[in-house]
Amino acid sequence: MKLHTISINNLKRRKAKMAFLTIGLMVGIATIVTLVTLTRSMSNDIERKMDEFGANILITPQSNGLSMNYGGINLGGVTFDQREIKQEDLDKVRKIKNNKNISSISPKVLGGVKVGTHDVLLVGVDFAAELKMKQWWQIFGSEPKGDNEVLLGSDASNTLNATSGDSFEIKGEKFKVAGVLNQTGSQDDSLVFIALPKAQKILGKEGKITMAEVAALCSGCPISDMVNQIAELLPDSKVSAIQQVVAGRLKALDQFKRFSYAMASVVVFIGSLIVFVTMMGSVNERTTEIGVFRAIGFRKSHIMRIILLEAALVSLLAGVLGYAAGMGGAKLALPFMAETKNAHLVWDTTIAFGSIALALLLGILASLYPALHASKMDPTEALRAL
Repeated sequence: MKLHTISINNLKRRKAKMAFLTIGLMVGIATIVTLVTLTRSMSNDIERKMDEFGANILITPQSNGLSMNYGGINLGGVTFDQREIKQEDLDKVRKIKNNKNISSISPKVLGGVKVGTHDVLLVGVDFAAELKMKQWWQIFGSEPKGDNEVLLGSDASNTLNATSGDSFEIKGEKFKVAGVLNQTGSQDDSLVFIALPKAQKILGKEGKITMAEVAALCSGCPISDMVNQIAELLPDSKVSAIQQVVAGRLKALDQFKRFSYAMASVVVFIGSLIVFVTMMGSVNERTTEIGVFRAIGFRKSHIMRIILLEAALVSLLAGVLGYAAGMGGAKLALPFMAETKNAHLVWDTTIAFGSIALALLLGILASLYPALHASKMDPTEALRAL
């Protein structure tokens, strides 16, 4: 009779207890697989979603400035040698080495205009790119569709006493208010947004832009690399990264991952306790059986191998079933927990092999003491129980 035969026969005899052990360890592995898979899937989804919110690279004209003060009194600053950005130069940004990491580019042209008796700041934008980048905007009314439709910030709407559906003139040309922005608490509240070509014509800046915002996918490569690549193609422009935005996004993702891994560690500990208690109880119940084995010549190492082999077989089955159950649970939970409905589940062979290896490791480590305890049993005392 071989050792593995004894282990398999023992598992067959104690089906209920081994089933309980398998289910207990399987639940632990399934929970870990679900947490890790959900974390990775949701991290990808959140990362992609956050990359769509706002810009993290700013392109502005290169200029020289001089701060003026006299006698301790600040007289303001003077900007000279300011170079304008040509709109056609933005096409070069799409040709950088890491162009696949560019989510969207939103060019802008700014200038002051007079509407009635009020001075307002007119901002020409590409509404498709701007609305994609600023998805937190809430518009009362509709999005501007034609060149003669504008979008007003909340403060600009109050200043001009205009709301959705009203009209006003800018330099003798009539414009209709398509919608009004809900208050954002930023400079957007005071602006009048209009289609970029029309704003360039009104301000006399055809083919020129004041600045451009770039939303870059910060997970694919360092933002600093993209800044350097854009700066090389646009030497007359100042390219800078909004570090606070990037750092905030990465920190949020890191905290989310840490929480999930902490939860997984607790589950690992609980799973280990289940294996330990079950195997210890099994060993105590088999005192007579182990005494017989010792009496007929089995060594301590043989007893330990029998116990550990039982634990390994159960753990292997629990690892396979746990991975399958965990992925099934993650697939069911992802639509309810993800930021978007089209979030994709991450399938990774590393998680599959890792979960099975973890189950084996937990089962064997938690069974070491019970196996050692079984091997030290006195065969004489065990046989007295017969």
